[in-house]
Amino acid sequence: MVIVPAGTFTMGSPEAEAGRYEREGPVREIAIPEPFALSVYEITRGEYARFVRAASYLGGNSCVVNEGHGWEQHDGLDWQNPGFSQTPRHPAVCISWDDASAYVEWLTQRTGIDYRLPSATEWEYAAWAGTSTPWYWGKDVSIQCHYANGADAASGFPWSTGCDDGHAKTALVGLFRANAFGLNDMLGNAWEWVQDCFNWSYEQAPTSSDAWEEGDCMTRVMRGASWASTPTYLRAAHRGGEQTTFRNDYTGFRVARAM
Repeated sequence: MVIVPAGTFTMGSPEAEAGRYEREGPVREIAIPEPFALSVYEITRGEYARFVRAASYLGGNSCVVNEGHGWEQHDGLDWQNPGFSQTPRHPAVCISWDDASAYVEWLTQRTGIDYRLPSATEWEYAAWAGTSTPWYWGKDVSIQCHYANGADAASGFPWSTGCDDGHAKTALVGLFRANAFGLNDMLGNAWEWVQDCFNWSYEQAPTSSDAWEEGDCMTRVMRGASWASTPTYLRAAHRGGEQTTFRNDYTGFRVARAM
């Protein structure tokens, strides 16, 4: 875990930001009143495997994967076999929001510490790490491959960048440069579930650091994009959403707790 300091920031993207989506605004000022802790990396396959064994957790055996014909649901694929090779130090993917919530509940019971999914405000504040540029490394997308595992030249995707990050799918956690808070893979590698319900706009959104538990709560927010994502999706302000039961080969999570 990394201790993320208290502070303030502007959440969302300005209207002039290239690649901006309407759901990234309107921008609003957010105060993070207390420090909190966030896991340095996305939860790994090894960490998730310990939970599955200890809790006798039965996740699904179906996952949306891309085998060259677009993303399709495939039975028999799951976090143990997302359709490509991984080690215990790769991020766990094919993880639904329900799976991630079960993990933090188990971790809380096991440790006696209140672990949880981060709120979207906590996540974005931690991703920015004091910056205000589209990516926490600046405005130059050509150096993305030093900082994030996105859709690179080796991925085969038509929307890939020109650089080569060395990983067509997930990468070992922590290989890419950390942001100013010491957090790795906040952008790229795997999308990350947060606690918030999905809303199409920040209109009426709370200005606190708490999760927004109103809106479409059968759909939850995902942040950070993945190994399959364009630079536009890798921007710190970008957000997506999927149903709580949805599993695919590019979505995982990380955990938070109060100090």
